[in-house]
Amino acid sequence: MAEKVIRHIFKFDGFIASLRLAVKGIVFLFLYHRNMRIIFMLGLAALLAGIHFKLKGIELAALCITVTLVLISEVVNTAVEMMMDILSDKYNTKIRLIKDISAAVVVLSCINAIAVGYIIFIRKLLR
Repeated sequence: MAEKVIRHIFKFDGFIASLRLAVKGIVFLFLYHRNMRIIFMLGLAALLAGIHFKLKGIELAALCITVTLVLISEVVNTAVEMMMDILSDKYNTKIRLIKDISAAVVVLSCINAIAVGYIIFIRKLLR
């Protein structure tokens, strides 16, 4: 009995199905969402620059975390905007405000990325 419960708790079928759905979501965003492609390409460029400039491990980790933060912000922003569009196709002041706040998260993470990039790369670029 306990073995069946343990097998049910740790079965991988659900995990693999969830992983497939997540990958579909990422592919959808990449194919149909221009901002996601731009963020991905800029993040990739930053990481390649980090490798080119032989950043220390901690600097590369900070860069990876920063790029991931911007990507996550854009994913959440897109999800919030799509949810709000489902709620109403008419103009609604509160929905507009929710979308604006969601977009502000992306802007804040981008400002952070610019600051981190400046801190990490400015000495390398000035040499």
